[in-house]
Amino acid sequence: MRPSILAIVGPTAVGKSAVAERLALTLGGEVVSADSMQVYRGMDVGTAKTPPPNRLVPHHCLDLVDPGEPYSAALYQRDARAAIADIAERGLLPVVAGGTGLYVRAALDEMSFPAGAIDGALRRDLERRLEEAGPDAMHAELAAADPDSASLIHPHNVKRVLRALEMASQGTSYASQAAGFARRRLHYPHTVFIGLTMERAALYDRIDARVGAMMSAGLIDEVRALLAQGLREALTAVQAIGYKELVAVIDGDDTLEAAVLAIRQASRRYAKRQLSWFRADPRVTWLDVTGLSADEATAAALDLVESAAHQGPDEEGSAS
Repeated sequence: MRPSILAIVGPTAVGKSAVAERLALTLGGEVVSADSMQVYRGMDVGTAKTPPPNRLVPHHCLDLVDPGEPYSAALYQRDARAAIADIAERGLLPVVAGGTGLYVRAALDEMSFPAGAIDGALRRDLERRLEEAGPDAMHAELAAADPDSASLIHPHNVKRVLRALEMASQGTSYASQAAGFARRRLHYPHTVFIGLTMERAALYDRIDARVGAMMSAGLIDEVRALLAQGLREALTAVQAIGYKELVAVIDGDDTLEAAVLAIRQASRRYAKRQLSWFRADPRVTWLDVTGLSADEATAAALDLVESAAHQGPDEEGSAS
């Protein structure tokens, strides 16, 4: 037996892609990336994309948009579910692999997004009004339309204010969605979640080694090429670990040694956040891969997958 969907989750550098690929190869599947940075074209080294010649199976949801082009969990939900449908229709197993928790949930759980998050027209209108009126005025508008949601959102958290206004315009409520976020209901039956983890010291060593490998593979040259395309704003975004730090080096505002240290530290903090996110999900079956090779970790994960696939769905609709 095999699940209808397999999800391999966990922190950065733990080895998700290698295990996901090997499981897909063994079980007859293809990989769907759930990484919010791997969707960007040209951001290859710094996001640890597996190079095309090295891929054991086809990968989906990579290189979807240019850096700086608006993208969101709502758009990812559309793209990931299209990829999952394509894989399943060919009789193969979709293996969702990644560490962006919201993207994993957007793909696999029952989550709804305001229509403006997909078509962009409403969001563009709200952004225009934000520029004209300012954040306080937009928050006041939200308070008049949906006071419960306004009470949850700081006036200067403009991203959430705009999202809440989108939802209010369509008769839904950000506050209601936030209250229900902890409830996990699967979009696909018989989904199996496997979480990879390892001892903290070993994970930090892996992160440091990955950063070193990225530097050796030409990450700073990748950053220079993206800057030459006019993508400075995209590269200095908060979530672009490994890019914004090197922009400062290229600008002469920091040393390479300090930037590498900052990348390692930011990656460690990100790994902690990822672990906290996925550990809050009771559907994840955890596998400690400390000291295991990719093949050994895959064999251990396969045992968990086969065990989970023989169990019935639990009360939240997940085989686990």
